[in-house]
Amino acid sequence: MAVETQTYQLEGDLLEACSCDTLCPCWIGEDPDTGYCDAITSWHITSGQVRGIDVSGMTFLGVAKIPGNVFAGNWKLVVFMDDWATQEQRDALVEVFTGQLGGGIADLAKLIGEVLDVRTAPIKYNINQGHGSIEVEGVVFSDMEPYRGPHGEPTRLVDSVFSTIPGSPAYVSKASVSRVNLPEFGMNWEYNGKNAIQGHFNLHP
Repeated sequence: MAVETQTYQLEGDLLEACSCDTLCPCWIGEDPDTGYCDAITSWHITSGQVRGIDVSGMTFLGVAKIPGNVFAGNWKLVVFMDDWATQEQRDALVEVFTGQLGGGIADLAKLIGEVLDVRTAPIKYNINQGHGSIEVEGVVFSDMEPYRGPHGEPTRLVDSVFSTIPGSPAYVSKASVSRVNLPEFGMNWEYNGKNAIQGHFNLHP
């Protein structure tokens, strides 16, 4: 008997930075430090498929304005995806990250009130020994390092009530800079020394 293939399977790395101090209260269900949260969240897929379509190497990057407690929803989102990917590949990732294919990521998608735009661009995504950076030139940039334990291992956040990588531990980090230049959507900010999150994910229905 043939083994049924999962609708999607995505493995990769998360880089996230926001306007909150460390640790971002959103991850434990509390209100953001300033009453709102300006966030960059990016999932880089090192290996994955959606409905049999290979999406390995792709990045799904969201710039979000969260007006209050994360669970109250009504997020405003601008999405960026790789300009080198095919339309079929991009459509496949949109299906996953808008919750159409289920899984833990679908709970996150329910919090989005409006997707303001979906854009393609060259996305630079780098992780090297815990140092992470994400960039869409002239539009989005963040650079971050994880906090570390007594033996140099990244400080882990587990079993949090909210997560952008459901089922996976997250690494508490700090962003030296988090910058967005999207004034046409009221998204124009630069933060220094604020919260960041890293993590490795394995997403599936």
